[in-house]
Amino acid sequence: MLFNSLDFAIFLPIVFAVYWLIGRKRIESQNLLIVAASYLFYGWWDYRFLSLILFSTVVDFAIGRGLGQTDRHGTRKALLWTSILINLGFLGYFKYFNFFLDSFTDAFSFFGATIPATSLDIVLPVGISFYTFQTLSYTIDVYRRNLRPASNFVAFAAYVSFFPQLVAGPIERAVHLLPQFEKPRKFSNALASDGMRQILWGLVKKILIADNCAQFANLIFNNWDGHSGSTLFLGAIFFTFQIYGDFSGYSDIAIGTARLFGFDLMQNFNYPYFSRDIAEFWRRWHISLTTWFRDYLYIPLGGSRGTTLNKIRNTYVIFLVSGLWHGANWTFVIWGALNATFFLPLLLLGRNRKFTNSTVTGRTLPTPGECLRIIGTFLLTSLTWIFFRSENIAHAIGIFTEILSPSLFTFPEFAGKLEALTTVIIILIFMFIEWQGRIYPHPLYNLTKTTSRITRWVVYTTIVCAIYLFGYSGSSVEFIYFQF
Repeated sequence: MLFNSLDFAIFLPIVFAVYWLIGRKRIESQNLLIVAASYLFYGWWDYRFLSLILFSTVVDFAIGRGLGQTDRHGTRKALLWTSILINLGFLGYFKYFNFFLDSFTDAFSFFGATIPATSLDIVLPVGISFYTFQTLSYTIDVYRRNLRPASNFVAFAAYVSFFPQLVAGPIERAVHLLPQFEKPRKFSNALASDGMRQILWGLVKKILIADNCAQFANLIFNNWDGHSGSTLFLGAIFFTFQIYGDFSGYSDIAIGTARLFGFDLMQNFNYPYFSRDIAEFWRRWHISLTTWFRDYLYIPLGGSRGTTLNKIRNTYVIFLVSGLWHGANWTFVIWGALNATFFLPLLLLGRNRKFTNSTVTGRTLPTPGECLRIIGTFLLTSLTWIFFRSENIAHAIGIFTEILSPSLFTFPEFAGKLEALTTVIIILIFMFIEWQGRIYPHPLYNLTKTTSRITRWVVYTTIVCAIYLFGYSGSSVEFIYFQF
């Protein structure tokens, strides 16, 4: 079920109404409704994979209970590794089996040996990378004694399957989200109203920005060998805004939807394209995944402590694993390696935490130096996205080769240039609004405090009309991160 579909537009109000009606009786009924609604939401794609979520829920609930009942170090470690191996085992089979099999046979073919191997016809369950990491955070935190084991199975099942963020995040930590299922929720008009505003802004990102940009990014990337360097560079820019609008738009809708039910989810994007260096970008982009890898992989490896060699190793490990998390393709691994290479000098020079405040605090416009930093970081990020978007390494290298040729300085030529110009204007307006609201969780957050009721409704109406008039006219487009 897509957030930007008629199905969800019918599903959400029904669940919302029933949820708050039964909430007058008891919290257990609310949690049970969330579980049922979440399984319906997920099963809308393929009901067969509901068994995976249920199995992971049962296993980790039982392991959490086991961790709470013993102090023996060996037993606790065995339980932890059971959870890790089961969860990552499923993830590895469904997402990486064919990738590693093909890579293994290709490696032997390179040396002239042939190994008979047949790839399996495996369907990747939607969102498996997200809910796997979410359940792992629970068992790891219980093992570390940062969280007491869940005692209520329904509440734990609701935490694992919570439908707003089930298939594409944010990847919530158990220490933050699980306790919210264990205490009563009261309806808050202010919280629900802000949730609706964030949903609206998420739809702007998805329908106005991502889906429109996708038309031209797909057109250019899918026919790259017939385009000039300038056209390919423009395609990379379109994809840069497509992936931001698509993924952060999903997160906004998820966070806003959760607020309708009285839940607080973590901020997953913090205006990343206003970053002043690549380190700041990674503090602002997909925050839930970045901090997950930091806390459960980078720091246990030693983090930025120790020798220079250890720092280099840990940096590349976390970025390479992050790249592989995104997809079973060597293009994602190279994308991760490039980001590690750009990040590493900042770490070694002790400048990786130079920019931790909001971009250009207390001023309307950046200084010329800040402007150059923002533009430079944006262009660097846009070029690395080429590997993320390309079908294979040869595809990416071909695009880079053409971009670095003299054809970069020609005028872009492709079908639909007038429509593309309209999309560029929409992007510029969008970025201006984001810049104005960059100190808030989303640009519409402070609307009730600074404007009158009439002005607010004019803004809402204008946004809805813009979505209707300039939104992608095709059918509902899936979110990019569903494939991860």
